[in-house]
Amino acid sequence: MPAAREALLDAALSALGTLPWATVRMVDVASAAGVSRQTLYNEFGSKDGLARALVRRAADGYLAGVERALQSPGGTGDRLAATAAWTVRAARTNALVRALLTGCWGERLPRPARLSGPPSSPVPAQRRADAGPPTPAELLVLVRDRAVAALDGGRPPHDLAELAVTCEIALRLALSYAVAASSVPTDTAPLVREVVERWPAG
Repeated sequence: MPAAREALLDAALSALGTLPWATVRMVDVASAAGVSRQTLYNEFGSKDGLARALVRRAADGYLAGVERALQSPGGTGDRLAATAAWTVRAARTNALVRALLTGCWGERLPRPARLSGPPSSPVPAQRRADAGPPTPAELLVLVRDRAVAALDGGRPPHDLAELAVTCEIALRLALSYAVAASSVPTDTAPLVREVVERWPAG
């Protein structure tokens, strides 16, 4: 039931905007989504399963935005600047994305525990969610590797190694602005573009 699943995730995210996760009730999430509580449990198995799905969706949404940014027009600097700008925007507007990128969850957010055994949900999307979200280090590597693949352009192997370093520097610079915003409003994109263009692989 993809439509019901998305409605439940939307309702859970909406509830999270006003309540700490610990006080979000499954019955209220189901009611807000317009489905039965049994449907909620059929989809997610438990509140922790709902949390894992919510966090997985946030990770997938962030990575989809990365893919879009990497398809922006322009050269390496422009496309990494667009990726950095998206990273900062996503982290500032979505607390789950910020937690995924930084590892700082706080008491208000769901921090689902990894399952001790293999995922066993009958719902394929839930089995994927139950596998657990990426750690900040894993997420950084995912974005870096996607950036390298998008920007490769048939470079020689030694240039690819330099490109990987360039991509990681751009991402870490973006994360620094996502975590500790400048006291003076700063557009991250031009800064990343300048750094990338000075780096050998840019």
